[in-house]
Amino acid sequence: MSKILLSIVCLSVFLLSNEASAQFSAQKDAQYIATLKAVVNYKINDEEIIKDIESLRQNKAFNQKLQRMLNKLQNSRTKNNTNIKVQQILEKAGQDIYRLLD
Repeated sequence: MSKILLSIVCLSVFLLSNEASAQFSAQKDAQYIATLKAVVNYKINDEEIIKDIESLRQNKAFNQKLQRMLNKLQNSRTKNNTNIKVQQILEKAGQDIYRLLD
């Protein structure tokens, strides 16, 4: 009986540690995405590119193309390969920036 109880306790600890590890990893990914967003929001006003950014905001063809590209993305749990790849690129860029600035 004690072996069964010990097995159940060990399995519970293992499952909880895996869940905690997955949650920590998800929080890190979110941290990297948040870092990337904050840096992009800050750098979009960089004096070296602000004029070009303003020009793009007024460019109808660019805005239409950008909207078509964004329409290929989705924020649902079930993601296609494009969404997964974009997510990975964003997380990696956020991680690189986080490590550079930390």
